[in-house]
Amino acid sequence: ANLRAGMEAANAVVTRTPLPSVRIAAIHLTQIFQNLIGNAIKYHSESPPEIDILADRRDDYWLFRVKDNGIGLDPRYREEIFGLFKRLHRAEEYPGTGLGLAICQRIVERTGGRIWVESEIGKGSTFFFTLPAAD
Repeated sequence: ANLRAGMEAANAVVTRTPLPSVRIAAIHLTQIFQNLIGNAIKYHSESPPEIDILADRRDDYWLFRVKDNGIGLDPRYREEIFGLFKRLHRAEEYPGTGLGLAICQRIVERTGGRIWVESEIGKGSTFFFTLPAAD
């Protein structure tokens, strides 16, 4: 709901598997998804954004994947993009503060999880993160 206007403007489609219960405040989980989905919409390619959200159980945690068909990024910046105020593009090209992924990382790491990205330029990105299972 927080991203509805941007989704409609970009003709974005978000699909998901059933999402599990995890041990994290709802507001923090919202921030993670809002930042990752928002970035997928912002950094879309010529095609309308397609965003797939999947969750797989792994022992006592859940592995989430947020996959998009966007512009992707050079793999050498995989770690750098999680830094405060780190941006790979000029503000004139793509607006933003460079805080979204840093916030995601802080939230995920506070739960004992981790977050990372796999991507190639022109081939979209998949952000992975782990959160403890609620049961």
